[in-house]
Amino acid sequence: MQIMNHDAAPFLDASKLLGDPAALRTLAVRDGYLFFRGLLPAADVLRVRRDELAVVERYGWRAAGQDSLGGGLNIDALNAVPEAQMRTDIGVSIVAYHDVQRLESMHRLPHHPRLLEVYRALFGSEVLVHPRHIARMITPHPCMVPTPPHQDFPLIQGTANTWTAWIPLGDCPRELGALTVCRRSHESGYIPVVHAPGAGGIAAQLCPQEQDWVAGDFAIGDVLTFPSLTVHRALPCQFRDQIRLSLDVRYQSVDEAVEAKSLLPHCALTWAEIYTRWHNVELQYYWHRLPLQMSPWDETLLQPKRRIC
Repeated sequence: MQIMNHDAAPFLDASKLLGDPAALRTLAVRDGYLFFRGLLPAADVLRVRRDELAVVERYGWRAAGQDSLGGGLNIDALNAVPEAQMRTDIGVSIVAYHDVQRLESMHRLPHHPRLLEVYRALFGSEVLVHPRHIARMITPHPCMVPTPPHQDFPLIQGTANTWTAWIPLGDCPRELGALTVCRRSHESGYIPVVHAPGAGGIAAQLCPQEQDWVAGDFAIGDVLTFPSLTVHRALPCQFRDQIRLSLDVRYQSVDEAVEAKSLLPHCALTWAEIYTRWHNVELQYYWHRLPLQMSPWDETLLQPKRRIC
C-alpha cells in the first residue's frame, strides 16, 4: 500500500521550547514526539553524509556526474548485489555497512551538544547516549521494503523512557521515505506485535482509533525524536534512483536501566575493530565510565500475540 501521509497533520515544531524544560516535557507527554526544525548545524550533518556516500562510491553504487553529497544511484550495480549479501534492514551490503560503522563522524554526531541539550531537558539528568547507532541507507534494492509501524521498546527494551532521535542526513521529503509517527500512541503502553517484513521484523497492532499520524518534509538539520513506546514507520520511497540516509540514535537517563545489546555495535564487528582508524579516543568505550544499571532481555515482547481492540 503506497501511503504517503500527505493528509496527515504536520509535525509541531518544538524549537521555541528548548529554553523551557517544563514546557518541553509537557508537550512530549501529550503528543509522544518532539520535532525540531534546524536543530543541528547543516555542516555537521553533511560531514556524515559525505563520509557515508564515500562508502557507497567505493562499492560502485553511486551514479556518475554528481558532487560528493549527491545521492543518485547506479541501480544496475546495486541490484547486482545478491540478497544474501545485503543488510535488508539497512539497504546496502553487509560489508559496506561494516565500513559505515567504522566511520568516526557517524558515531560523533549523536553526541552533538544541541542533541544533549534536548535530552538533559527531557530527563532532568545526565544522558546516556546508546553507542549502538544505526545508519539507515535505504535503497531501491529489490530486497528492501519500508519499515512497518512499530514501537522501538520490544527491540531495545531497557527503560521505556529511552528516546530515539531520527536524523536525516540531508533534505528528506516524504517522497524519499521520511519517517512518520502515530501521535499519542505511547499512551497505549506496550502494543502486541505480529511478524512483518522490513527493519525490525515486527509490526504493532494498532486499533482504528489510534491512527493519528503526523508527518512532514525534513530539511538538513531537522530532528524527530520520540520515546520507545511511540509507534512510527517509514513512508515508501517514490524515487527509484536515490539513497535515503538517516541515523537512528537512542538516548536515556543514566539513572535508568539499559539492556546489554544497546551497548554493542549494530553489526558483527567488535568495538576494537570499529575504532581502528579513529583519531580521537574520547568517545571510545565512554559508557564504561558510567555507573549503569542493566536490565534483562524479555524475548516474549517479540512473540506475536493477538490484540483485542
